[in-house]
Amino acid sequence: MLASLVATWSGVVAGALAPGIAQGGLDYLPQLLNYLANGLVFSAIIVLGGIGLSLVYSIADFANFAHGDTMTIGAYAGLVTLGAVGTAGPTLFALPLGFYAALLAGIAVAAVVAVATHYLIYEPLDTDSIGLLITSIGVAFVYRALIQIQFGTGYTVYDVPTLRPIPWIEDLTGVTLTEHEVAIVLVASVLVAALHVVLQYTTLGRTMRATADNEALAKVSGIRTERVITSMWVIGAGLAGAGGVFLGLYNQLSPRMGFNLLLVVFAAVILGGIGSVYGAMLGGVVIGMVNRLTPVLTDFGIPIEPAYANAIAFVIMVLVLLVRPTGIAGEGVS
Repeated sequence: MLASLVATWSGVVAGALAPGIAQGGLDYLPQLLNYLANGLVFSAIIVLGGIGLSLVYSIADFANFAHGDTMTIGAYAGLVTLGAVGTAGPTLFALPLGFYAALLAGIAVAAVVAVATHYLIYEPLDTDSIGLLITSIGVAFVYRALIQIQFGTGYTVYDVPTLRPIPWIEDLTGVTLTEHEVAIVLVASVLVAALHVVLQYTTLGRTMRATADNEALAKVSGIRTERVITSMWVIGAGLAGAGGVFLGLYNQLSPRMGFNLLLVVFAAVILGGIGSVYGAMLGGVVIGMVNRLTPVLTDFGIPIEPAYANAIAFVIMVLVLLVRPTGIAGEGVS
């Protein structure tokens, strides 16, 4: 009797699974590893975008809706620079050195634009956090319109060769990972590690944490909070610019590329704990992985298409916030 029940239950489970999974779990492992690898690459981009958004909220005390379009500015600055310096010469991870110059240009231009926007628009306004939030929406429209005027509304790509997967990784694991994707993860990791060193082991990092905790007290204590705020824009927008360049490399460039990613970045920041830089990093990894693992549901026979990946990420964010309203890492830049 027990054996009959077990056999019946096994048949039900097998019928619910997609054919490829039901025939053998090991056959599905390479596909699952591919989803995880894509999730890691996408997470690296989300983390770079989320850090800046979290920094602005914790120090400037408003949600910057122009942050996604700051990523777009970095991406297009990289496009212009790559076109100017060319792709000749040695390569690193199958990317010409000109691409890394474009990456630096994307970081620099995004930082300069963000600082200029702060001094020309945000700082002169005598308004509260809601007023700044609404203003940032207008700033985002201006950024996007200027890019559309210069580059049009269509899609474009960086002038770098399209690569086949790394052979030895594909042969060993079945994962179709390219050298470009490896470069995205490695460079993003270096940037995040550098930010950690700045926040934890430098005077600037200590003053940023103090300003985030209590700006008035930090100012009374002799901290030049205006310099801290300027540094915040440089760091946050610079990382966003790098994320934009990598997003363009990972996918393609369009004037709406950063705006289309903005809600996903917000979800990562809120999930991790808005105002917490390390929470934004953790939230970025979670949201990025969930986004790219959505096809697993379809493979298991659950009728949820990958097009709903962002919606699933938001559902997970809401469920976590119901249990822990402050997010995974709570508040603060600690």
